[in-house]
Amino acid sequence: MSQCIEHRKRVITEASPEVRERIYQARHAVYALEIGQHPANDDGRLSDRLDAFNCYLAVSSGDALAGFVSITPPGGPAYSIDKYFRRDELPFPVDDGLFEIRLLTVMPGHRASEVAAALMVAAFRWVEARGGTRVMAIGRREVAGMYRSLGLRETGLSVRVGAVTYDLMEVTVKSLREELDRRENLVERIERTMEWSLQVPLRKPAACFHGGAFFEAIGADFGSLERHRSVINADVLDAWFPPAPGVLAALRDELPWLLRTSPPTGCEGLIAAIAVARGVAEASVLPGAGSSDLIFLALPRWLHRGSRALLLDPTYGEYAHVLEKVIGCTVERLRLERSAGYAVDLGKLLLMVAEGPDVVVIVNPNSPTGRGLRRDEIEVLLEAAPPRTRVWVDETYIDYTGESVEGLVCRYDNLIVCKSMSKVYALSGARVAYLCAGPHQLEELRAHTPPWVVSLPAQVAAVKALADPDYYTARRDETHRMRARLAVALAALGWDVVPGAANFLLCHLPEVGPAARDLVASCREQGLFLRDAAAMGSGLGERAIRIAVKDVVTNRRMIGILSGVTGTRWLSRERRSSDRLERPPLPV
Repeated sequence: MSQCIEHRKRVITEASPEVRERIYQARHAVYALEIGQHPANDDGRLSDRLDAFNCYLAVSSGDALAGFVSITPPGGPAYSIDKYFRRDELPFPVDDGLFEIRLLTVMPGHRASEVAAALMVAAFRWVEARGGTRVMAIGRREVAGMYRSLGLRETGLSVRVGAVTYDLMEVTVKSLREELDRRENLVERIERTMEWSLQVPLRKPAACFHGGAFFEAIGADFGSLERHRSVINADVLDAWFPPAPGVLAALRDELPWLLRTSPPTGCEGLIAAIAVARGVAEASVLPGAGSSDLIFLALPRWLHRGSRALLLDPTYGEYAHVLEKVIGCTVERLRLERSAGYAVDLGKLLLMVAEGPDVVVIVNPNSPTGRGLRRDEIEVLLEAAPPRTRVWVDETYIDYTGESVEGLVCRYDNLIVCKSMSKVYALSGARVAYLCAGPHQLEELRAHTPPWVVSLPAQVAAVKALADPDYYTARRDETHRMRARLAVALAALGWDVVPGAANFLLCHLPEVGPAARDLVASCREQGLFLRDAAAMGSGLGERAIRIAVKDVVTNRRMIGILSGVTGTRWLSRERRSSDRLERPPLPV
């Protein structure tokens, strides 16, 4: 019989009123009849005053209760420990972040299973998701090892109730999170053996770090926007130039109306403008509120924990975040070597693609390296990819090279091109992007795209920007020239500069001098914000910096600040000229 129970599917949920009644009966069976903590009663149930305030999580196996745990949040009339200990003798603060976990109970027939561990993890996730900072529990001494294995620590306080001795234990939520992060095997076992039906996910959603720390100096409350004039936001890759004159004129002349008016429901005018500008069918265009919106829309719908993805390493960190932390799928990486200038080894890439991952993500040109593949090389990649492998090409910076593959979507069913209008069109604040792909790839995504996904000011700005390609071509050419001059100046400081093709440069700091983390911190004190690139790739190390190209005056300011912070003398014009980096052909 126990073997049959062991193989029955278990479900973990927040207890309904009906399940709570079963829990009260189970409490009587275990705590009165089995271990003698409480006297038996004729009702055959145990409950207390905290049950009006607490939460129960329960594991069920078919119609049977397999186990349960109670959580008492702060702000209620009491904790259960108040019956045994004075609060002033507790070796931890009793505050709004303190939650009590109690009555962890596993029913006979389930005690050799994952039920107890699953209940503890579930209780912790329930507390963590509600902002708890500390967990306390009274554990029976004979099962205290299970509590300790999950990170709880004895406080030295204990109490005997009936025939049972309980030890008071506690741990911070931060420590529990660190312990659970080390116990991936436990999380995987719970996933295999339990149907997780709590509103809180088993795996804590991870936050994705971006640049943009410069807003700390401006103020995210927007109360002092004028501070932006003294801040250099080279940690993000926003354009150094304003949007096209037609964009500014439309926004300036009609802004009150644009702000108070609902946009076209499906971005119809924006889609038409993109289709004309790119020479693609309107059915192949799906707009979104920035490329991040589209990444989070598409990839979690196409992939699952059993999927395989292929990334370049280093590359734009949001892809690894979504694939590994949000979806949880397997990620394989093609390592780009510093000795090769971070160029993509097409031969190695083709071999990995031919193995048939579910998705291949190519940021082209790549960030943070600024290097990329030519259009014909992407086409070779598409020919090598199995039909079921989606090839996702992120072309956020492609206008700096002119090698877009959007026109290939009509020939390759598995090609998806992600295009941001933030960087090249100077519309980062507007949040406009789109996917370009065969209509069959976009059909499901279109159904899950909300109406009015792009604001009216942003739609108007994007349409007006697309109408002025000459303006942006001129800005692109200026960016190339300023990037080359900035590279020379950084090399004169002793930095190893990677010859990129976009509006930024990846650099390696000298071995003698501050590491990237320290340099970034020192520059912030001077109003210069840079990106420590360490987290963007497994091999970049602690001395990699990504720096955005700004206008001529700002670039000079950056070099001046960097010279002062590093204690490096900015070399003379003659020396700089002799050391001038050769500008790479485009695309690189």
